[in-house]
Amino acid sequence: MEPYFTNDAIVLGLLVIIIAWVFHTSSSPNPKWKKFYSIVPSILLCYFLPGLLNWPLGLVSGEESNLYFMASRYLLPASLILLCLSIDLKGIINLGPKALIMFFAATIGIIIGGPLAILLISWLAPGILDVGGGEEVWRGLATVAGSWIGGGANQASMKEIFGVSDGLFSTMIVVDVICANIWTGFLLYGASITKKVDKWLKSDTTAIDDLKTRVEDYQASIAKIPTLSEVMTILAIGFGGTALAHWGADNIAPFMDTKMEWLEKYSLTSLASGFFWLVVIATTIGVLLSFTKMRKYEGAGASRLGSVFIFILVATIGMNMNIGEIFNNLGLFAIGITWMLVHVLIMIGVAKLVKAPFFFVAVGSQANVGGAASAPVVASAFSPALAPVGVLLAVLGYALGTYGALLCAQLMSSVSP
Repeated sequence: MEPYFTNDAIVLGLLVIIIAWVFHTSSSPNPKWKKFYSIVPSILLCYFLPGLLNWPLGLVSGEESNLYFMASRYLLPASLILLCLSIDLKGIINLGPKALIMFFAATIGIIIGGPLAILLISWLAPGILDVGGGEEVWRGLATVAGSWIGGGANQASMKEIFGVSDGLFSTMIVVDVICANIWTGFLLYGASITKKVDKWLKSDTTAIDDLKTRVEDYQASIAKIPTLSEVMTILAIGFGGTALAHWGADNIAPFMDTKMEWLEKYSLTSLASGFFWLVVIATTIGVLLSFTKMRKYEGAGASRLGSVFIFILVATIGMNMNIGEIFNNLGLFAIGITWMLVHVLIMIGVAKLVKAPFFFVAVGSQANVGGAASAPVVASAFSPALAPVGVLLAVLGYALGTYGALLCAQLMSSVSP
């Protein structure tokens, strides 16, 4: 169905109005709003309200709009640079091995979750696995595994490797997006009650709290009212770095594409993705600038502007969520939700075992399931100072995505009827 608003300028205006309304009400002294936001975190509303514009209101369409592409290709790299400008690498290193443990637990949860979901659903409702046309559902689900462990490039690789038809692939994209977005919503809510969850997990959050305090103290020590010149310089750093990242990606990705035979041999096809290099280069630029005098622009609000870009990205991600599609693919969504539940249970079990903070659970999971577009969003929900952790783990997810997806696909094939 054609959305009511097809002009992206109008859609962007609506999204920014929603974000502004959420921030205005969340900072209101009104007791009713205070009580409301003590239950519902503001970032969750910035995520779900744009989804309501899509379905059931039908005012906008995430599929027909180019705003997500704009936000992920232009605003995301700029935000990564600005958020990394005051990065505390020593503090991130001091977070210890639990961040990596939870990241790999998330990967294992996806690899195991796929075949377990097929086993359970084939036992409860075997008809769901028949999608018609003689196609095997596990092949389509392999593309979901590629997305949930790595990203879009890994997902596309699985489509080609296992010969998934365009029809089944489009259905799997819907399953992928809706299930991943629902889980992201839970993580964003969890970020608002992280102290309660950490208490239940009996986790030690000292290193995370220390990193947040160090970054926030540094920001407070250099905070100032920015001049117009400083604001323009910050924008130049963000978008100039974005231009450099695009230039690098535009040259590296085609070169890597010429080496596809070698990349496929070692299951490294994600290295031919322009978006992969865009994220890597932007992050690298931000980290390198943190060692220069550019770091001082944090005092003029560099990370604040980066957070603005992140929230616009959050809204465009939410706009892609069409809950109504669930009712058109209930069987396949049953597999997707079951799969995600296995992933969640493994994450919680490992976190309980090693007493990992919920932050590591959330970011480790999102670095796999959401990738570089949403991992820093979830990390920022805990604190903007922690956004770089999400980015670094998401890049690791790209590297492992194809390997994990291939293993998961083989396991799903072996248990499929």
